[in-house]
Amino acid sequence: MSGEVLINLTPMETRVAVVENGVLQEAFIERARRRGIVGNIYKGRVVRVLPGMQAAFIDIGLDRAAFIHAHEVMPPGTPADEQVSIAQLLHEGQALVVQVTKDPIGSKGARLTTHLSVPSRYLVYMPDSPHHGVSQRIEDETERERLRGLVEAAAAEQQLEVAGGFIVRTAAEGVTLEELSADMHFLLRLWRRVGERKVTASAPSVVYDDLPLFMRTLRDVMRDDIEKVRIDSRENYVKLIEFAQEFMPTAVERIEHYAGERPIFDLFSVEDEIQKALGRKVQLKSGGYLVIDPTEAMTTIDVNTGGYVGHRNLEETIFKTNLEAATAIARQLRLRNLGGIIIIDFIDMDEPEHQRQVLRMLEKSLERDHAKTKCTGVTELGLVQLTRKRTRESLEQTLCEACPTCAGRGTLKTPESVCYEIFREILREERAYNAETYAVLASQAVVDRLLDEESSAVADLEEFIGKTIRFQVETHYSQEQYDIVLM
Repeated sequence: MSGEVLINLTPMETRVAVVENGVLQEAFIERARRRGIVGNIYKGRVVRVLPGMQAAFIDIGLDRAAFIHAHEVMPPGTPADEQVSIAQLLHEGQALVVQVTKDPIGSKGARLTTHLSVPSRYLVYMPDSPHHGVSQRIEDETERERLRGLVEAAAAEQQLEVAGGFIVRTAAEGVTLEELSADMHFLLRLWRRVGERKVTASAPSVVYDDLPLFMRTLRDVMRDDIEKVRIDSRENYVKLIEFAQEFMPTAVERIEHYAGERPIFDLFSVEDEIQKALGRKVQLKSGGYLVIDPTEAMTTIDVNTGGYVGHRNLEETIFKTNLEAATAIARQLRLRNLGGIIIIDFIDMDEPEHQRQVLRMLEKSLERDHAKTKCTGVTELGLVQLTRKRTRESLEQTLCEACPTCAGRGTLKTPESVCYEIFREILREERAYNAETYAVLASQAVVDRLLDEESSAVADLEEFIGKTIRFQVETHYSQEQYDIVLM
């Protein structure tokens, strides 16, 4: 599998596209005014302690106070069943050094932890943990043991002046002792600077700011199968090369400055794919389709055969549609950055072997997802449940806002419903006031209905209240909007 990373930079916005086999798989968008803060370390101040929720709110200098749970304040290694009241751990006005684990999303503030860590290309340094570990995504046991030995050897070489442990990241598979040692040396230097800032900084303030998006992408996304990284900013291309030369020498020759006349995101139709990812419906090549509905609590995905009629029998048609849907769903989760609980309603399959193969295809397709996912299998109702770690806003939350016309419902009241609402409101006004006549201001569709299909109902209402009702079209009114003027 071959891949490319496209980086589009402007003073207002950074956009990154990860393309695999010519198809967009992931999109990252960061705006200057709403830069992601996951990984940043702050010196905050406790503003409110909530013993009933075992949580506290911390002011870290953002518009909304951030949230921390008691288990994120407890020392690492504390048994899960050991309960200590948050009131014993924190008090209002206390200064606290915290790290952001989840960006503010919607109306919710950022999520925090006191268990700090700083990442590099191959390692994550955790100053409060005495143990070393290896990413679970490295499955080969021989390689895991080799890397564990290298970390211990590198730590011995560094003659650690501070306590702490290292986690070997997935990208470290196959690296040498020299590469791990260089990474470790960088992290320890970085942590010394963070330690100094923790002491001198006032609260609230930033103690450690993670890399900008285009550098984080190189650090976190770069793999052996990424053949090229193209960036359309000459100034930031130089910065990226300097960063790669210091921390990722093998990536330098794969980075190039894109100076083409076409916008960089027109390559591989990235703009079109992002636009499609904002819609509910996803067409499958076979003719089937997905319907994706994110809600506050979870995301539901419905699989339909659509225009696909198959060649053999119904069961085979359903099986092939579900197999294609499993691959498409894994891609959509990455592309849309959907997180939390996800419920998938595949088309019902009678054959247990078909169910097993579809589930395996879904799990295999999710293996390339950088976000942690967990699939719980097929429920009694034939639904597939999975969870995907949510650390930042989804693509839709980043690019869109709730429709002011429908208030985010996705539907509007019909002109007929609005007409009957107007009738009820006129009757309510008539009981409260003694107007001589009524003027109804409404949208074109509603007024047309009142004067046509509902004209007899209007006449009956006028006779019932003994008053005249006039109508006026307001072109800027939405379909649900109206006013009744007493004259």
